[in-house]
Amino acid sequence: MAPLSVQIKHAGKVYDVQLDPDLPPAVFKDAVYQATGVPVDRMKVMVKGGVLKDDSSWKKIGPKAGQSFMVIGAPGELPKPPTKPTVFLEDMDDAELAEALAKPVGLRNLGNTCYMSASVQALRAIPELQLALSAPSLQSATPLPGALRDLYATMSRTTDSITPMSFLSTLRQVNPQFAEMDRGSKVPGMAGGYAQQDAEECFGQIINTLRNVPGLSADSSSLSPSEQASTNPKKFVEQYLMGEMRRELTCDEASTEEASVTHENVLKIECNINVSTNFMLTGIMNSLDQKVEKRSPTLGREAVYSQKSRLTRLPGYLVVHMVRFAWRQDIQKKAKIMRKVKFPLEFDALDLATDDLKAKLLPASRKLKELEKERAERRKVRKRTKNAPPAATSAAASATVASTDVEMGDATGIATVDAPTGEATLEKGKQIAGAELEDESVYRTKEREELEALISEDVKHDTGASVSGLYDLVAIITHKGAAADAGHYIGFVKKSVFHASKIASAHPTSPADAAGAGISAPSGSTLIELDEDDEDWYKFDDEKVSIFPKEKLSTLDGGGEDSSAYVLVYKSKSI
Repeated sequence: MAPLSVQIKHAGKVYDVQLDPDLPPAVFKDAVYQATGVPVDRMKVMVKGGVLKDDSSWKKIGPKAGQSFMVIGAPGELPKPPTKPTVFLEDMDDAELAEALAKPVGLRNLGNTCYMSASVQALRAIPELQLALSAPSLQSATPLPGALRDLYATMSRTTDSITPMSFLSTLRQVNPQFAEMDRGSKVPGMAGGYAQQDAEECFGQIINTLRNVPGLSADSSSLSPSEQASTNPKKFVEQYLMGEMRRELTCDEASTEEASVTHENVLKIECNINVSTNFMLTGIMNSLDQKVEKRSPTLGREAVYSQKSRLTRLPGYLVVHMVRFAWRQDIQKKAKIMRKVKFPLEFDALDLATDDLKAKLLPASRKLKELEKERAERRKVRKRTKNAPPAATSAAASATVASTDVEMGDATGIATVDAPTGEATLEKGKQIAGAELEDESVYRTKEREELEALISEDVKHDTGASVSGLYDLVAIITHKGAAADAGHYIGFVKKSVFHASKIASAHPTSPADAAGAGISAPSGSTLIELDEDDEDWYKFDDEKVSIFPKEKLSTLDGGGEDSSAYVLVYKSKSI
């Protein structure tokens, strides 16, 4: 059928538009939009019997030449042409796709391999590990570090789920227990495939096989083979993952017996769960302070001893094992402890340290807590004033001065503004409120100088150690199900691990700093921070990757057969 010339009536005006009955109504609506400026999504075209819809049939409507159509809707601004040429996803290579979509990739399940997938994703929350694995001096007695390096490199260059067959084969070669076959097959004489394994054991075994991975320098950059040989620093695991535990054993029944003190290296802290454990810290302290029975040389018999364990070194990454699986004597079987145990997103680990270490960390810890409150206040002000007109910005700043003065004041609030200390507090409030708010990098530079002056020299020169004892939760491995030898493991990693920074042209940085932030940055490039308020997480359910809101993390506390936190990875707060 030939195109028809019809009339469009809108807001007292009449427009001539071509209508082709052989094309769908959506094409006609687009022509109406070009004539009237009314966006299609806000447009209603009135025809006989009602409103023209995208699936309406022109044959039933029977349009004629010169027919009038009524259009309802407010015109909108025409879309502006893009500033850059449009590049379609199908025209990008894998590296460009990975950068464009940004979401990290998952790992396909190869038959009861969720324990491995969750462990690999949780370890990916340690960007310094990837830097150490890529060092030219990487040497190992086993092929696992190289396999993990190659797997992470592949995961960073694509948006498709990865089939980790090569890494899995290497893992089973190095740790034969993960090649155990499932004996639960219902078919006589037939194996049921590979058995489900424990994610905490897999996580720990991978770390054990990384013990020969070279360490990093003080500025978090990798070392060349010659530097590695000449300086002979600690290995990576010793630097960033290993704590040093002091255990003191005293006899409760013989006060004159000399206490026994031992030291050992630990790669995790255990959280014991009993009928009274409601919080992670309680469970950890239960594991550090225990009663044990052993033979007393003073009494010549078995006696009760008190064992007190405290850390003399806090690593940059603190791994907490929620001991959810225990042997039940009554059923002669390992069972899962379902109890709900709350874990913090921010963890103050000073209670786990010896008095000597606590004294070294406390000044920086207190200062960092104070600075974080000020950072949060600045973020609030910037959000309120970002798009506000000048008058509104000034009003918001003035209003915030008072609230900031009270919140952050030192007993000199608004009532003592005339006093010298009150004036100083008010001035600081104005700056934070935005009246004289400087670029964030200026504040961070000043804060770093203040903090570095408070850090103990012993801790400062211990590469990879925590300098404050304050931690942020960055990764979780959960177990879902009631059975200890079955169920499903899922990994969770904080988004900021992957999107902590981006290359820009505002604040200079070194490639080492970029690598420490978990990104690749060429020499001379710069970094700026992304939204610090984005605290959502990624959920890695094998190959399925999704956004997991921060508000839902409390659902992983346990209390049933659903996903319960099993392994927690805390990262020391950066200065």
